[in-house]
Amino acid sequence: MSEIKEKELLLKLKANFGYDSFRLKQQKIIENILAKRDTLVIMPTGGGKSICYQLPALFFKGITIVISPLIALMKDQVDSLRANGISSAYFNSSQLPQEHEQVFDGIAKGVIKLLYVAPESLPLLQNILNQTYVSCIAIDEAHCISSWGHDFRPSYKQLGFLKKSLPDIPIVALTATADRATQEDILNQLAIPHATRFISSFNRENITLEVRSANDRVKQIINFIKDRSNQCGIIYCLSRKTTEQLTEKLKSSNIVAIAYHAGLSFEKRAEAQEAFIKDDVEVVCATIAFGMGIDKSNVRWVIHYNMPKNIEGYYQEIGRSGRDGLPSEALLFHSYADVIQLRKFIENTGNKEVQEAKLERMKQFAEATDCRRKILLNYFGELVEENCNNCDVCKNPPKFFDGTLIAQKALSAIYRLKGKEAMGIVIDVLRGAQNATVIDKNYQLLKTYGVGKEISWRDWQHYLIQLMNQGYCQIAFHLNNALHLTEFSKKVLFEGEKIKLTSPVVIKKEENVVKRIKKERSDNTLFERLRQLRYQISKEEDIAAYLVFSDATLREIEKVRPITDNEFLSISGVGERKLEVYGGEFMEEIKNFLNEKKKKRKDTTLETYKLYTEGLTVEEIAMKRNLKSTTIFSHLSKLYLEGKDINLNKFITPDVLKEIVNAKKVLKGEVALKPYFEFLGEKIPYEQIRIGLTILQKKS
Repeated sequence: MSEIKEKELLLKLKANFGYDSFRLKQQKIIENILAKRDTLVIMPTGGGKSICYQLPALFFKGITIVISPLIALMKDQVDSLRANGISSAYFNSSQLPQEHEQVFDGIAKGVIKLLYVAPESLPLLQNILNQTYVSCIAIDEAHCISSWGHDFRPSYKQLGFLKKSLPDIPIVALTATADRATQEDILNQLAIPHATRFISSFNRENITLEVRSANDRVKQIINFIKDRSNQCGIIYCLSRKTTEQLTEKLKSSNIVAIAYHAGLSFEKRAEAQEAFIKDDVEVVCATIAFGMGIDKSNVRWVIHYNMPKNIEGYYQEIGRSGRDGLPSEALLFHSYADVIQLRKFIENTGNKEVQEAKLERMKQFAEATDCRRKILLNYFGELVEENCNNCDVCKNPPKFFDGTLIAQKALSAIYRLKGKEAMGIVIDVLRGAQNATVIDKNYQLLKTYGVGKEISWRDWQHYLIQLMNQGYCQIAFHLNNALHLTEFSKKVLFEGEKIKLTSPVVIKKEENVVKRIKKERSDNTLFERLRQLRYQISKEEDIAAYLVFSDATLREIEKVRPITDNEFLSISGVGERKLEVYGGEFMEEIKNFLNEKKKKRKDTTLETYKLYTEGLTVEEIAMKRNLKSTTIFSHLSKLYLEGKDINLNKFITPDVLKEIVNAKKVLKGEVALKPYFEFLGEKIPYEQIRIGLTILQKKS
């Protein structure tokens, strides 16, 4: 396939995918695959992994088989390809025999270019698993094959037979995250040890990283979502029960949400996924199985209700936001209880030592006081020196103080309570509470009773969590969550060890986000109209809205406002088929918007004219219309040029007009006001310059 030139690749890229150029290492990867070489692709979610095997499939004579881990996700991939005019299909055990026959018929006729299949269904394809039909095999989410990987799956373990039975067919393994050990395991399991490796930057600069304490996390989540209306997001939870409970709490706050977990029937899971993909539901509360392989590009945020078990999983999951490159957010809630629960999960797993070490690194990330992105990138072997300035630590560096006295009070209280009480009672004792539990148990007689009454309940909770995280006390889950001292405690209580703590972070209502959203709603009405049109089309075609156009494409359309075929085709994400199918409707919407805006501008100037003819001064008109006087002068200048009976000369003296005439001679064709303002020594106001230039324009 070496005769394929770069120009041919770019033509196909634009025609079928709507892009004018390749990203990251896409072109080199594609050329390697077309040369029939085995390939390992490590590329961040949203980096464009799919195109790396989808584009070569258009040049190969036979089909490209894509092995995908979850049946429910295949339709999403196939819908995306068909929206781009590429013939594709999926094959799995949930289909009827007639559907299987249709797939085989399409392969025999050479119609289907890409076939998606779950690893468990491969034995059903024995008739076509040969070089007559197959030109390439792509294994998506390849980390599933590795026993070292963060999502080991036994069915992937059997895929090594493919290279042995089809030695001349190139195999492409793709994943978003894999450390060195996982990469080696993937290649060995697939029997392609000499595959060319392409490892792109793991950096997703568009994702803002933030970690918060899990105090009142439901309330925090509700506020977070309400400040981001019309945005899609995923909330990852450790347990099925949590996904359902959280979904109900969100619904009770008028947030459209749905639950997704393995305990639901196949139909219910498919229904939940479909509703989210098609923007019928904005929020999905899910276990970690959700989102793998989904190409939904307009997920604007990901929340981790519980801490993930390792950094690979965390990075894979936050990567499901902002795939279109637009600003997105990743919020992680961290609690000591999550760490304990995850340690219990690890107890009976293989590679226990490795899993515990990875959990410890995840815990260190959550507790970090350094740039979070540096920690992530360094973990994957991408060493960086500069801070990212797009994480909570960079934006609000923590301030440490000497917390030794606070620690001594807290640990002393736990000691005098003899390790019998949970955190709530410990805090009540420290604060000198007079509730029934404290009085009934005579805790008011303890020496530590009330020693911390000047510190709020919430702040004590914050400090105790830090002490747990630093190993000075721990929760005994088997003893009603009582707080116990550890062997480190005596260093603080008896040996004078100093403790550093951070002050609690106050989560303020995100006024900047609210202001931004309000501004978008008022200023970017074209985007909203385009978004609504996209949703309407997606409903008619029964496909996901982002398959029509991504948010990034809509933003560019909003900015450029194309009204001809050539202008529309120049937009990134618009290929020939999408121009043909959707271009007319979108350009019509843009024209309607522009006409309405023009009419609105005309109406507003006419309102100013009406008040002017009634004898109101500029200041009075501005006050009545709640506009600035400079805007009113702009209206009057426009009306003057249109021939309306406006006397602009009363707003400017002959001497000032003369100065503007001289400035115009020097500045020649200049039309902007600022050069005149500077040339005239910044002594003549902008509105007078505008009036003078308008008078001169009318005369000429």
